[in-house]
Amino acid sequence: MPGRNKASCSCPDLPSGQQVGEGGRDAKGRPFQEESEEEGGDRRAKPNVGDPDVVKSPSDPKQYSILHPLATGVNDYMKCKAVENQAIMVFMGSLKYPDENGFDAFLKKHGGSDNASTDCERTVFQFDVQRKYFKEALDRWAQFFIHPLMIRDAIDREVEAVDSGNAETLKHEPKMNNIDTYTRLRDFWQRYYSAHYMTLVVQSKETLDTLEKWVTEIFSAIPNNKHHATYFYFILFIYFKSGLPRPNFGHLTQPFDTPEFHKLYRVVPVRKVHSLSITWALPPQDQHYRFWALALYGGNGETGFEQNSTYSIFSISVTLTDEGYKHFCEVAHVVFQYLKMLQKRGPDKRIWEEIQKIEANEFHYQEQTDPVDYVESLCENMQLFQKEDFLTGDQLLFEYKPDVIADALNQLCPQRANLVLLSAANEGRCHLKERWFGTQYSEEDIDKYWSDLWASDFQLNEDLHLPEENKYIATDFALKAPDCPESEYPVKILSTQQGCLWYRKDDKFKIPKAYIRFHLISPLIQQSAENVVLFDTFVNILTHNLAEPAYEADVAQLEYKLVAGEHGLVIRVKGFNHKLPLLFQLIIDHLSDFSFTPAVFEMITEQLKKTYFNILIKPETLAKNVRLLILEHGRWSMIDKYETLMKGLSIESLSSFVKAFKSQLFVEGLVQGNFTSRESKDFLNYVVQKLQFFPLPHPCPVQFRVVDLPSTHLLCKVKALNKGDANSEVTVYYQSGARSLREYTLMELLVMHMEEPCFDFLRTKQTLGSVVPNLSVGIAYSYFPEDCGRRQTPRCRNAAEKQQRFSAAFRWAVLRRQHFGGAVSCGSELVDKKIEDFLSFFEEKIKHLTEEAFSTQVTALIKLKECEDSHLGEEVDRNWNEVVTQQYLFDRLAREIEALKSLTKADLVDWFQAHRGSESKVLSVHVVGFGKHEGDSEVPAVSDVQNSSCGEIPQLTFLPPSSLMTNTTSIKDIKAYTSALNVLPYHKILK
Repeated sequence: MPGRNKASCSCPDLPSGQQVGEGGRDAKGRPFQEESEEEGGDRRAKPNVGDPDVVKSPSDPKQYSILHPLATGVNDYMKCKAVENQAIMVFMGSLKYPDENGFDAFLKKHGGSDNASTDCERTVFQFDVQRKYFKEALDRWAQFFIHPLMIRDAIDREVEAVDSGNAETLKHEPKMNNIDTYTRLRDFWQRYYSAHYMTLVVQSKETLDTLEKWVTEIFSAIPNNKHHATYFYFILFIYFKSGLPRPNFGHLTQPFDTPEFHKLYRVVPVRKVHSLSITWALPPQDQHYRFWALALYGGNGETGFEQNSTYSIFSISVTLTDEGYKHFCEVAHVVFQYLKMLQKRGPDKRIWEEIQKIEANEFHYQEQTDPVDYVESLCENMQLFQKEDFLTGDQLLFEYKPDVIADALNQLCPQRANLVLLSAANEGRCHLKERWFGTQYSEEDIDKYWSDLWASDFQLNEDLHLPEENKYIATDFALKAPDCPESEYPVKILSTQQGCLWYRKDDKFKIPKAYIRFHLISPLIQQSAENVVLFDTFVNILTHNLAEPAYEADVAQLEYKLVAGEHGLVIRVKGFNHKLPLLFQLIIDHLSDFSFTPAVFEMITEQLKKTYFNILIKPETLAKNVRLLILEHGRWSMIDKYETLMKGLSIESLSSFVKAFKSQLFVEGLVQGNFTSRESKDFLNYVVQKLQFFPLPHPCPVQFRVVDLPSTHLLCKVKALNKGDANSEVTVYYQSGARSLREYTLMELLVMHMEEPCFDFLRTKQTLGSVVPNLSVGIAYSYFPEDCGRRQTPRCRNAAEKQQRFSAAFRWAVLRRQHFGGAVSCGSELVDKKIEDFLSFFEEKIKHLTEEAFSTQVTALIKLKECEDSHLGEEVDRNWNEVVTQQYLFDRLAREIEALKSLTKADLVDWFQAHRGSESKVLSVHVVGFGKHEGDSEVPAVSDVQNSSCGEIPQLTFLPPSSLMTNTTSIKDIKAYTSALNVLPYHKILK
């Protein structure tokens, strides 16, 4: 389906935004048109108002200016994994700013963040910071490209910290071949970090004249690879317009022109899944971006591994049932029949014009998006497209070229395809092993019957046809006049015993779009583990039933999602308001007339078994499950659910559950955007009318109660459920109890102070391998999934979105990958001890925190919370979180800002020390991977893992503490231990 559009963003007070949580809660700013009040504003008589050649959306208020040639993206075709770490190693101090962690510390101090990513042919670096500190941050950042220190000791420590895959290319192989990694990295920087290979995007509320002046004076010293010999000794303020020729790989247009490509590969995954991927390698298609071949739309993700200067990958992936796995060739045959039908018919201009219209609508009325994503996208576009297409090249179709479409389409024939069949059922047939991860696979010729058939002029399938004209494409984009008094926050416009509706007419973004969200609440779900599983099954079947009838809406960029929440069914719909009611009614109709066949029931339950199993075998998700099982009273564990499902469900039990679920409900909704209040009421009325349900006899809490932990350090240490996984997860949770909004905001401030020193201490200084610390403030239960396993920016813009306010807590999550640097048998506990060491270090750090530093951090957090939403969806996410958690504190951000203004350094220090004292309530959860570093005598082979996991109901194996944590209370039976604890009352942070 179409989906290349990358919406533009508002110009924020933080020039490149700051990502702080799921649902798009980034740090956003004020409208771009405001003039700068900062120093350096250029007041020329004829200000720079932008480059007239840049084509932009009518809804985009920004101005653009193009300078040539400027830089911040590296063009490098990655030939080994070592290059990935170049991004990190360049950012370890510069001649002008030698502190190894100075840039990150500067950004965190001023509410900013940074990141880097490496693709096949380019590396992208990015950062954001408060506008007041933008120029200084630019200078600090530019110095990494002008004169990075790349000190041998720092690089050696970074090499020691990489995971096992990069260790092979950065440590072991270079040592065997007498290669000095340090010298190679410096040579790489000299050759490829050259100004004329680079593109630069800066976004700020400063005037274009000011930005141009800053960029010219700051970035002109970036070296050119024709004149690099002196750059290691002093900075030259030289601006080269040319250098060595840009690396070109255009002559390598047939990288997969080998018989090994056109075969069947069976692969044994760790996860339980059946899938078939059919892949073609085509000549590079990037030159066709103005009339991109329709066939490539559905199957090319446009990442560097799928689209580059040497080839374009087109893939079709099909998730298979157990029966589908047995007949995967028949599945592939249907795909080939459809492609052959398209080839015989030739390009269809109606289809192309529909897609062009859909994308033009999205572009014209696009919502603003994350500034970081926007500048990254634009920086890459400048490497790929002509100047006039920088903003549109990845979003619009310009010209209908049927010959280009036909040429690409005709190459999608069976004889050129590669088939990959992924399934645990392949075990026993895969005797080859992939080098890096030890994945088992086999290579074989495609069955002769099918290869002969596909080489012939095989018969078409009469049931296959092109889609009809799309009825969901919007044509009315008029903004509706309000029919009730305007309000800053949602108001309840309808309330009955059966439900209520919150509403706010959009008066800020003024686009013809809307968001509809409903929560169908039922106490039936949490009454038993079986009911939870039946509810998951019900929602999955409902989603399956909607896939085909809602496909056209999906193509028309109307989005919907059904979520099996903890206490009810969540329905989310968004898009152009003109045809949105059609999609909403379609969903409710299918809910009302819910039905299923035995075949669909079997397919979904089998798929659900795989889903549950795949959740359990990940250390980070198992750790979360164990932690919440301890903390939340009445929670059913994933193991409970998996065991229930493995024992078997009946069709009759599902039918009975769905009937009971729909018979008694409380429905709560939110409508925001371009709808009147009268139109909005129709949505709730339609739900009530179609479902014909009775009201709940008693209100149903949409939360779990939390157990009151004792004043001690608890340890729950369990073995990972995937015997082939060496990764471990350590989570340390500090419970604070029922707290006020002021105290919660204090914890947010503490996270902001901690995040960067924590990463630097655990990851950089301690070199514990690929440790990924993740701090968060919240409670035991999150309505939205928590992010684990990667470095995060503090969730400070509006942590209310992510966490329900029942009991405040401070949490660490450290994903420890592969090799521990500690003694045998105490790997995870070593990480726990290092967290404790950091807290001791941090306690001394905040004791000596200056009032100025404290004030600076408070100001940074206030700035984050004051930033405006960049698009309607962000405002909706925030308001919906208040509705779905039944807190309704829609002005929470304003209250948190007022609370922040009242905080003192003494408050911060006192709170931290109180939670470090003898009365502190601490829970450590360790999920311990398999390996000699954890005391395992031997690590099982992949085949043993597969054989032991298939069909088994996993049970937690509790481990005793080692000598490093003998002062803890060990939990070895969760239900028995927690049954003796008190349960805290329901609590919401409202004041």
